[in-house]
Amino acid sequence: MSRNVLVFFVLCILLNPLIVKASTDTLEDNWNDFLHYTVIGRFDLAAGFAQKIIDSNSDPLALLKLSEDNPRGYAIVVRIHADNPELAPLAAKILDIIEKGRFMRRTDTEIIAEEIKRLSSTVRGKYTAIERLRNAGEYAIPFMLEALADEQRKDEFPAITTTLPEIGKAAVRPLTASLVMDNVVVKGEVIKALGKIGYPEALGYLKYIAENDSSDQLRSLATESINQIDSASADKSAAELFFATANNYYYKAESLAPSTDGNTANIWFWDKQTARLTRQEVDKIYFHELMTTRCCEWALRADKDFGQAISLWLAAFFRVDGKDIKYPEYFGTGHANAMTYATTAGPEYLHEALERAIKDNDKIVALGAVEALARNAGEKSLMYRLKTSQPLVEALSFNDRIVKYSAAIAMAIAEPTEKFAESELVVNNLADALTAQADANWPAEKADNYAFRSAQAMLKLAETRNKVIDLTGALDALVKATGDQRDEMKIFSCQILAYMSSPEAQRAIAEAALKQDNSIDIRISSFEALATSAKINANQLLDNQIDQIYKIVESLETNETLRSSAATAFGALNLPSRKVKDLILNQAKI
Repeated sequence: MSRNVLVFFVLCILLNPLIVKASTDTLEDNWNDFLHYTVIGRFDLAAGFAQKIIDSNSDPLALLKLSEDNPRGYAIVVRIHADNPELAPLAAKILDIIEKGRFMRRTDTEIIAEEIKRLSSTVRGKYTAIERLRNAGEYAIPFMLEALADEQRKDEFPAITTTLPEIGKAAVRPLTASLVMDNVVVKGEVIKALGKIGYPEALGYLKYIAENDSSDQLRSLATESINQIDSASADKSAAELFFATANNYYYKAESLAPSTDGNTANIWFWDKQTARLTRQEVDKIYFHELMTTRCCEWALRADKDFGQAISLWLAAFFRVDGKDIKYPEYFGTGHANAMTYATTAGPEYLHEALERAIKDNDKIVALGAVEALARNAGEKSLMYRLKTSQPLVEALSFNDRIVKYSAAIAMAIAEPTEKFAESELVVNNLADALTAQADANWPAEKADNYAFRSAQAMLKLAETRNKVIDLTGALDALVKATGDQRDEMKIFSCQILAYMSSPEAQRAIAEAALKQDNSIDIRISSFEALATSAKINANQLLDNQIDQIYKIVESLETNETLRSSAATAFGALNLPSRKVKDLILNQAKI
């Protein structure tokens, strides 16, 4: 046997235990090794064991148990996820598996059903069941209500009703959603449970029953529960209480945070056909906004004239659209976007939403409200005053240029006829939008959009000879824009300058018309603008500009359409007849 072969066999014998261990490593071994090498700073080795946990399609429930048996180890994983760039991506995947295990355990329908039945067993069994149902939280409520409504399970009724409030705060959202049920007996128990839980989110729903339910008994129970939760709310209307809850959701009150793990949260509904609770998973990123809209809708059900709920609903929906993710499934197909509702709502509610956005420094809502106002509001609506404030006027000074520009455009296209102190701000914002250069924070597409919208608004003001918004403040920007890289902007700027009486304006138009680097179309359009300027303001050109225009007119080699437009402009200047005489004689034959 050769020496090399002998060495090979020796190595195989020596390494065999390691090979066997590698093939028989359990999830627990990988978990412990991952933690061990992380603690001693051997992140390269730790990463290998972390990858084994991920690649082995580990049982989430088993990994959850390991994390719960070793709380210190779980804390280490959380810490490296936050502080260790090298291991953070792997730690994130491991934490996701653990959270999946937690979700599986909490939502296991068989376990929940067994624990509900255990409530009616021994005293010890009941206490164990209560603890497990409390851990299941909101997921237990549909099964508990279903059991309460089951005529064949009447003997379980007392145990379940006493346990219902024990679930605590997590039970409130599904319980309040169930209050539209027709089963009076179960509904009464839900009302009593909400009173015992004592959580303010239930107040609006309870007051709605106290105000509207056909059952005297349920109205009385609802009033009792309201007093248990907050006796000071007894004198408030259901609409007021719903609005207060909506407001708390809108500002993401910590007490209203979803109780679910992971990246989703539940919104609960009552299915009248099946007479049971259903849930819709939604992205946590807009959970609070969706709950805001639901509470606002309830406020309007309680009082159709409660207008504050409309403006808050719009603000929340603008935020939903601002997340730029798919609408939740319960919206159904063809659900209109926030702008559709906003333009339908009218200026009063938009101004209220805008006022809120300005106070909150909320760019998304402010921009949505301003853009909606720009689409369909007239002068009176745009200058709307809420007590001592004028939201759209205040938006002209917002600390985000998109909002400022949009507000200025809205004011301009409304063609105001009554003077207001901030008109100069309108012009300044329009001028800024016209000339703002694209950069990392202002991409070219957005720069073009606002520049052209600003130009269109200024042209409308110029053409209508608006006396309120003086475009003189934008003169420098407009003159600069005649040399813009965008051809359409050159044309717009000349068209606007045509209505301004400044010699600088008319001369800038002439320069654009005479500039040979410009395309024929731009030069023709500029000569047309020059003709308009001459008709309105008479001749304000320099002599050398006049001479250059005349050379174009008399040239036989110039583009015929360009020559014609130059001649029109020349004639509109109403100059002494000598040049015209020269033109006639130059073509005459002796």
